Amino acid sequence: METASVQKIARVLRGLVLAALVCNLIILYLVPAAVLLDSQDLLSGVREYLAGIFFPGEDDIVMAGIAGSFLAWFWVWRDAYAGMLALFLVVSGVCTAVILRQALRVLDSILKSHPFCEENARALRRAAVCGFLISAAALVRVVFSVFYYRSPMPLASYNALFVPIFAMFGLLCLVMSALFRQAAELKAENDLTI
Repeated sequence: METASVQKIARVLRGLVLAALVCNLIILYLVPAAVLLDSQDLLSGVREYLAGIFFPGEDDIVMAGIAGSFLAWFWVWRDAYAGMLALFLVVSGVCTAVILRQALRVLDSILKSHPFCEENARALRRAAVCGFLISAAALVRVVFSVFYYRSPMPLASYNALFVPIFAMFGLLCLVMSALFRQAAELKAENDLTI
């Protein structure tokens, strides 16, 4: 592929990653409110909360809902399960935001036609650390759920799947980081030769 077509793809991908980052940050703020509204079905909790804010009824007060979402950050810790769920979602959300930010850095360097630089290697290492943190948070949540419910059923949940998936993501990012670092060193050596 030519450089111009790669940069066009990178520009589109940058827009999508930026949109995902903005959505991630908005949802991250709403995590405790969604957990408190309905800890069994998070999407219903988010949907109910957002419907109350954007489409208030006659007796609904929008500012009270917004203030309630702020206070939810304090109320969510009263229940052990809700607190663990909120903690897992917040840690995962923050790590996801960092991963998306690192992706933006790599895409920006591609748009500047300098993809093989040490900064990209560092960005991929940061993304790897965040992948490992999500994997560890999922493992803690699965172990907590096994003891909380006194059942092996949480081992068959999506959280148990997060452990190997994000561990592999972290390892892949470490490999890519090493490749980018080696390519940056070769490029610097090649530039000095010419």
